[in-house]
Amino acid sequence: QVQLVESGGGLVQAGGSLRLSCAASERTFSSYAMGWFRQAPGKEREFVASISWNGGNTYYGDSVKGRFTISRDNAKNTVYLQMNSLKPEDTAIYYCAAVLDTDYGPPTSQYGYPYWGQGTQVTVSS
Repeated sequence: QVQLVESGGGLVQAGGSLRLSCAASERTFSSYAMGWFRQAPGKEREFVASISWNGGNTYYGDSVKGRFTISRDNAKNTVYLQMNSLKPEDTAIYYCAAVLDTDYGPPTSQYGYPYWGQGTQVTVSS
């Protein structure tokens, strides 16, 4: 059972930056593809970004391309989401998720991930 703990959320003004972290308990973290998703009130959970086990493949949702960057440090069992040029519409609870990586690469659908963190709130004020 992989346990995931997100941190780094908070309140930021539009145009600002935040870096989210997700620490995993699993000692074989480097075998897992990781994803970030977000959910705003009254909306469905949305794909943000995903990364393969070695960082070689990354994918982004259309709404965050060019502004967000996903990365990972397997020595620290941690995946990051650097968020720049934040907009009020980025306000949401952000979740990280994990799945054993396969040849198909990191999933972009929430249904591809069996393990989830508890989420961290990001609020962007205008």
